[in-house]
Amino acid sequence: MNTWVVILAAGLGTRMRSRKAKVLHRAGGLSLVEQVVRAATAVTDTSRIVVVTGHQADSVEAVLRPYGVGFARQTEQKGTGHALACCRDAVKEKSGRLMVLYGDTPLLSANTLRTLLESHTAHAQAATLMTTEVANPHGYGRVVLNDRGHVAAIVEHKDCTPAQLEIRLINSGIYCFDAQPMWQHLSEIVPNAKSGEYYLTDMAEIFGRHGLAIHNHRIEDPRELLGINTRIELAEADAILRERKNRELMLSGVTIEKPETVTIDLDVEVGCDTVIEPFVRLLGHTKIGEDCRIGTGSILENAHLESNTEVGPYTLVADSKLESGAQAGPFSRLRMHAVARANSRIGNFVELKNTELGAGSKSQHLAYLGDTSIGAGSNIGAGTITCNYDGAKKHRTTIGDDVFVGSNSTLVAPVTLSDNSYVAAGSVVTHHVPSDALAVGRSRQENKAGWVSRRKPKKG
Repeated sequence: MNTWVVILAAGLGTRMRSRKAKVLHRAGGLSLVEQVVRAATAVTDTSRIVVVTGHQADSVEAVLRPYGVGFARQTEQKGTGHALACCRDAVKEKSGRLMVLYGDTPLLSANTLRTLLESHTAHAQAATLMTTEVANPHGYGRVVLNDRGHVAAIVEHKDCTPAQLEIRLINSGIYCFDAQPMWQHLSEIVPNAKSGEYYLTDMAEIFGRHGLAIHNHRIEDPRELLGINTRIELAEADAILRERKNRELMLSGVTIEKPETVTIDLDVEVGCDTVIEPFVRLLGHTKIGEDCRIGTGSILENAHLESNTEVGPYTLVADSKLESGAQAGPFSRLRMHAVARANSRIGNFVELKNTELGAGSKSQHLAYLGDTSIGAGSNIGAGTITCNYDGAKKHRTTIGDDVFVGSNSTLVAPVTLSDNSYVAAGSVVTHHVPSDALAVGRSRQENKAGWVSRRKPKKG
């Protein structure tokens, strides 16, 4: 049977105290609503996922459009029942199954949604409600069961009788419906007398009135149903997602020293026997091979490290690549598609921007190499700078194989240093250096005898 998923993500989220829509806040390296969309793909294709947007709809849809999901607009905030009704045209098939999720529940796992769908199919009821038991149910809607164990009613906390307040089974709001009866009876929801909103929880009473049962599907881990309403809950969800990621990596053979200090986004990949030292941040789509070491305090974002690479402490690598055997750091920076080829060395306080450092080449100390191509086996001395910007345009520097650039050299682009050339320390290089040549771009030293004595006043 066809399965459609509707994700309700139109709310204001006022308790977040934010100018940004609640579902766009991030946990685990992704927005809350992206986490839900990804989980939903475990039970259906993205073409059968519809996200209901409202507050900052354009921004929410821009984030989700690359996933290929559909959208429906809820222009007025009139409750969850009204939000689902707004999807009537977007959900193309009115038969099969329809799952209702929320854009602020990022901890729902793919496996939990699969088991919900399986449970609904196995019990063959008109609807299945996901529930859980909590030690302190204060503030939650209580789920009242009938003598057959089906959902008889969902009672908001403020409306509970003293006996109902003792119930610890709570409503998640997450359903799997048989689509045909749901669409048939959805219009029977009436506005709440106090708020004027249409609540999806009323479907329990409506289905009961028509002799349709709602199966109770209880899950064991209440944390999966955590809805994010405050920054405190956002931080809790982020911590849980990252703990899951750390456990996944460690169980796959990655060593994480002091995992409570390490931040790893969910899309990061790390190979076996790699060691991640404390206070490391691995962000975005970073991919790390086997037998690597990532030093304390380093930040890697959308970085690609082949196997047997090493990143020293407090090194930044963004949108860049280190090939096998390459080393960077400590205190290095690679950015904007920099590439460190096999067995190259990048030392402390060296920055590579849009630069290729060839195989076996070295830049060990205090250098800026921007918009530069460096061949194999070259050595870039301490204090070297490529002057890549003339105030209007960026220009490239080309350094060949087996080139030696002396300390404190300034290479003014566009300029080429051919294979097996030398640049004397302290030179300013503005012209092509041929192969096998030494470039000296500095004035001749002159010593002026007695200059110091003549300058300084005599003592006493």
